[in-house]
Amino acid sequence: MNCLRLDRTKLAVEIIERLRKAADGMVEPAATQIVKKFGKNPYLVLMSCILSLRTKDAVSLPASIQLFAAAKTPKEMVRLPAGKIEKIIYSVGFYRQKARSLREISKDLIERFGGKVPNNEQDLLSLKGVGQKTANLVLGEGFGIPAICVDTHVHKISNRLGLVKTKTPDETEQALKKILPREYWIEFNGLLVKWGQNICVAISPFCSKCALYGCCRRVGVTKNR
Repeated sequence: MNCLRLDRTKLAVEIIERLRKAADGMVEPAATQIVKKFGKNPYLVLMSCILSLRTKDAVSLPASIQLFAAAKTPKEMVRLPAGKIEKIIYSVGFYRQKARSLREISKDLIERFGGKVPNNEQDLLSLKGVGQKTANLVLGEGFGIPAICVDTHVHKISNRLGLVKTKTPDETEQALKKILPREYWIEFNGLLVKWGQNICVAISPFCSKCALYGCCRRVGVTKNR
């Protein structure tokens, strides 16, 4: 099949179907692993997202699991001294700043939302330190509400494939919403994260063993393996 002759919606669906098979068995993103271990708990997804900012999953995931052994609710998190949180999450980048954020967000949840994580974008974005990517991941992974989480992998690969032509993650999210059926919104992030971590890496991607080779315009790729 010449994928590049498909319209962008059909191309996007073809890419997802191929990745379901090709990415099977690869390590799941941190948020997905949190859900598998603790169930659909929006609060834990949110806290793990804060820890993962500017930190690799291999580092943030163990730190999240250790933290949740000490606190699984906003009230428990607020009761933990900042110093103890810092000690638990020491391995993640910007651990002091993140320890403050974890406690501040938890306190805000208690004061404004009765200790519950809100299930809408507007309220999630009102939490200090929560950006669009985090809000969408919480909606999708925590609540099962269709949302497209655009991280560095989704932004990079969507442009490389030629699905979108955008300069920022926010632009990518809006462009993908126009071509990707809602039933695939949540799944899209996880598949592209796995692919971006293993095959479509930032520098010199492994095009020779990519299941999407015939579907990819390789936009901006000057060197590959």
